[in-house]
Amino acid sequence: MEEVPDAQPPATAHSIKDLQQQLQIPSLDHGLSKAEAAERLKVNGPNAIESHPTPKWLIFLRQFNNLIIYILMIAAILTTIIGDVTDTSVIVLVIIVNAIIGYYQESNASDSLEKIKKMLAPEATVYRDGERLDIPSADLVVGDVVFLEAGDNVPADLRLVDIDNLTIQEAVLTGEANSVIKTTATLPADTPLADQSNMAFASTAVAGGSGIGIVVATGHDTEFGKISQAVSDVRKGRSPMMREIDGIGKGISYAIIAAAVLLFIFGLIIGKYSLPVLALAIVTMVVGSMPEGLPATTSVILAMGVSNMAKKQHVIVKTLPAAETLGSVDVICTDKTGTLTKNEMTITTVVTPKATYEVSGSGYTPKGNFTRGGKPIQPTAHPDLIALLTAGFEANDTELHQEDGRYVINGEPTDGAFLTAYYKVFKKDPDNTERDLMPFDSNNRYMAKLAKCADGKTRLFVKGSPDKLLPLVVTAHPDFDTDYYLKLTSQFSVQGQRVIAVAESTVEPDTTEITPALLEQGLDFLGLTAIIDPPRESVISAIKQMRRAGVKVKMITGDHPETALAIAQKLDMADSPKAMTGAQLAALSDEQRQQAILDTDVFARTTPKDKLTIVTALQDAGNVTAMVGDGVNDAPALKKSDVGVAMGQSGTDVAKDAADMVLTDDRFARMETAIAQGRRIYQNIKKSILFLLPTSFAEGLVIVFTILTQQAMPLRASQLLWINMVSAITIQFAFIFEPAEAGTMDRPPRKKNASMMHKHDVFQIAYVAMMIAGIGLWAFDWLTANHLTDRVTASTMMVNMIVLGKIFYLFNIRTNTLVLSKNFFSNPMAFVIITVMLALQCFLTYVPFMQDIFQTAPMSWREWGLAVAAGSIILIVTEIDKIIRIRWDRLHGHGTFPSVSKTNE
Repeated sequence: MEEVPDAQPPATAHSIKDLQQQLQIPSLDHGLSKAEAAERLKVNGPNAIESHPTPKWLIFLRQFNNLIIYILMIAAILTTIIGDVTDTSVIVLVIIVNAIIGYYQESNASDSLEKIKKMLAPEATVYRDGERLDIPSADLVVGDVVFLEAGDNVPADLRLVDIDNLTIQEAVLTGEANSVIKTTATLPADTPLADQSNMAFASTAVAGGSGIGIVVATGHDTEFGKISQAVSDVRKGRSPMMREIDGIGKGISYAIIAAAVLLFIFGLIIGKYSLPVLALAIVTMVVGSMPEGLPATTSVILAMGVSNMAKKQHVIVKTLPAAETLGSVDVICTDKTGTLTKNEMTITTVVTPKATYEVSGSGYTPKGNFTRGGKPIQPTAHPDLIALLTAGFEANDTELHQEDGRYVINGEPTDGAFLTAYYKVFKKDPDNTERDLMPFDSNNRYMAKLAKCADGKTRLFVKGSPDKLLPLVVTAHPDFDTDYYLKLTSQFSVQGQRVIAVAESTVEPDTTEITPALLEQGLDFLGLTAIIDPPRESVISAIKQMRRAGVKVKMITGDHPETALAIAQKLDMADSPKAMTGAQLAALSDEQRQQAILDTDVFARTTPKDKLTIVTALQDAGNVTAMVGDGVNDAPALKKSDVGVAMGQSGTDVAKDAADMVLTDDRFARMETAIAQGRRIYQNIKKSILFLLPTSFAEGLVIVFTILTQQAMPLRASQLLWINMVSAITIQFAFIFEPAEAGTMDRPPRKKNASMMHKHDVFQIAYVAMMIAGIGLWAFDWLTANHLTDRVTASTMMVNMIVLGKIFYLFNIRTNTLVLSKNFFSNPMAFVIITVMLALQCFLTYVPFMQDIFQTAPMSWREWGLAVAAGSIILIVTEIDKIIRIRWDRLHGHGTFPSVSKTNE
């Protein structure tokens, strides 16, 4: 798959004759010989995009490559050897569930290359040996001469050599909706991709006309192929939180293993316990202390958050970690057309020789009012306005209709704007009869329709570029002030608006054809229209909220910089937004480019490579970056970003496949609620970890303290396993339903490398774990030493004491306010879950067959009182700690204390 050599200017800068000589094409009518084409195909390979997906079985096996999983596997083996079937079953179940969740996330993440391959044209029409043939597009080679016509998908990158009103829809590549008018003229070597009008790119669609082009790149060397290669090459790193949880898991695992080894050696030395008893105690300590619930809890909180987003926010999250990563996003890179704007061209201003009119309403829905000088008018009372609207309606070959309750067009967006403006005044089409239509021409840059009108006259209606149309007006009206209207055109353009001139002329009644001579007779000027792709109303408020939350929004578009900058100003993306083109970025040094990307708000005339460069530079600078897009050209950046976001309705399959999440209703404003939901998920995951660790460690410490003091084991392995199991399916998941902390979107996002655990968090984990274990052991020893109860009942009390300690501690960790506050009932599900857990504890304590399995016994009011008192002590101590921290924060000007909700340290 060969390309025009890098040492040479690009194909856009070659003259047709030079390119023909360089690629050794005998003549354009003759094309390559079949023998030469076969030889080139043999040397350079097919015009195809190959992919090498990872086997599903390997993806599944990779899920077991995790330190916690390794330790749990060893624990499962040991419990099997010892004969503890219950322990083994639960451990194996945890391992399998985690593997399935991980496999689902990874295997579902990206089939982008397969989608790209399906977009390649299956056949191509070429000239070989002087014959016009239809061949498989995979057999195309550099130097082939290809014929294009309306409806074709372009099969390879072509340098155009002959055209007939050729327009190509390049939205999949550039993201811009309007069809591109093609030329054959030689262009400068540094012409940006979006302006390469003498090229036809693979997988774009011919909208109108026909043309002939020379293949200059095939397969992976096409612009489309480069995108597919970029998608393939991109490797997304793990999210900041998942990396940190991995780190926490590893650190805890190493500490538990070290403690287990030392404790085992100590137990052997003192000789108090038999080897089976000691081994079972150590395994019980490891399994009890190991935060095996950590991945499961994290996954369930993420999954529930993802489910809520899909049901309530119209956001489908494909990879669970992306839901949390949203909360730490500090830069959003987004496409313009169809994302920030409606991709529905709308006439906002009409300037006639008599007056200037403003038009309200946006998009293709024909609802809106006309004003003049800010005062409402009745359009039908203004003949100059009606004449312009009618001419704009007639010089048109686009259709406007309703589809699934919304107005859509079949044709060009600019033409759709004229139809919509006309229907804002009239319900019926003009009573005119078409005689001839001259489609939009890339040379003339206007279109015209000849019609027999209801008043009996024959009129020529014309609309198009002012610089092309106004000279025709001067022909009929030599005193026409062209400079005034060209200056007005420039003013509108700087504001990001497209300007279309409208004119007409009355011709001889028997005229049936539009000819150059007919147009050269001159036209009567009707006026100018300023057209804009309006910003989505919801986007403006969403960007305002995101700026308040410390999230920057950067626009990346293939559009003209002035147009893009005008939209950015309307959206209030920054106080003084700055714009830069892709070509300007490429001309900078690496250091300058990095700084420019950080300082710039609008990137215009960009290529897919530019988008990837921008996202990568932002990540390298320490930003957590989201990319919002809908086209194939966005796919590499979508995959590379920390969170790729695709549009569900307008997005291509490739974009949706490369993304981590999809906005099903295409509303960019959903990003605001998604980010808020991501921050809530992070808060709740952090709370669940701060809750899980001390309560898990407490179980391990019970065994540690017992061995160190050479006492008999107060708890059996099955009892500790019950505590873990019951906690895992009940109380731990109370955090799933915890609402967001107040002011969540009024704080900046947490920094990329900010630690989830602060010094105080570690301190609190340690003292809570020691309190639960210490109080439990003290109560057990006091009851048995004083012969107040038997060991089985004391052991049962200790199990309930640890569980109640967890419940009381839950109330402390839930919010950053004191437990007795308005937030006490903010999570009703927490009380439901606590009720279920208490019911299970009664089931364990009083049901005979459970007593037989877990060696428990009924408790008296004294034992229950001790268990409640122990839990109350834990709550009181942690609440006193919270009061101290709240006062400390107020004294030192901090908004909240760090252990729960401070996210930007």
